[in-house]
Amino acid sequence: VQLQASGGGLVQAGGSLRLSCAASGGPFRGYGVGWFRQAPGKEREFVGAIHRSGGSTIYADSVKGRFTIYRDNAKNTVYLQTNNLRPEDTAVYYCAASSSIIYSSLQIPSQYTYWGQGTLVTVSS
Repeated sequence: VQLQASGGGLVQAGGSLRLSCAASGGPFRGYGVGWFRQAPGKEREFVGAIHRSGGSTIYADSVKGRFTIYRDNAKNTVYLQTNNLRPEDTAVYYCAASSSIIYSSLQIPSQYTYWGQGTLVTVSS
């Protein structure tokens, strides 16, 4: 499975972006999909994830209530809707796919087998 993240860009604080993670080379529906981000000089951190069932999502406290993950299996795509963006959300955002069925494990980078190349989100103040 190959993943392609897109949708990043430059936005003012308070704005919104919708990031996409498109899969090719195999069906996406059998995988949980997570979003992670890495800001300059910082470690990669968990943003949120959607379980392979599509029925459960989990978010980092820093984005809860502002970001939403949903999937369209017909399009082999998972989306990260980001609202009310803040300058501290500036980072390269990565999507990743995991075959784990354990909901809580989706916060752990090592549980992911496939990673996309990242898309840059820059939020200006």
